[in-house]
Amino acid sequence: MNENIKFPIGKFEWIEKPNSTQIESALQVLSNFPQRLKEALAGTTEKDFLKHYRTGGWNIAQVVHHLADSHLHSYLRIKHAVLEIQPHIKDYNETDWATLPDATNTEISYSLELLNALHKRWTVFLKQLDTEQLKRSYFHPERNKFYPVGTTILLYAWHCEHHLEHIKIALAN
Repeated sequence: MNENIKFPIGKFEWIEKPNSTQIESALQVLSNFPQRLKEALAGTTEKDFLKHYRTGGWNIAQVVHHLADSHLHSYLRIKHAVLEIQPHIKDYNETDWATLPDATNTEISYSLELLNALHKRWTVFLKQLDTEQLKRSYFHPERNKFYPVGTTILLYAWHCEHHLEHIKIALAN
């Protein structure tokens, strides 16, 4: 499999203790993402939503629905991390979720609306966190790993760019 297509912007680089500049930059990405996604999808048709960015990959509609699912999970995980002491989160199988009827539907407006509202609330929440809250973490039992809030913010900014690039690749095909 072509790694450049699977990871068109490269794999996420884990930064255990991001600095304020890195966090601020990631927050800008999260804040602007719904608009950038809307712009990338401007002029598309329902037929376009069936295009794949790579063989065996999700189609555009599935990517958009995945973004809503994934970012909603992250928003809630971070809230748990801020309010609890190293909570264990529940994982979900993204591939299974991408096959459910709400994720295979080419009607994407409801996921776009969800992403718009979610990213607004998410960034309002994240921008108010202090240094100590950014150091808090949640535990991912399936990966046997702690995810600090600050690192997770960077991860999801990367996630936005990663899938936005997938959509652009699919639309170019």
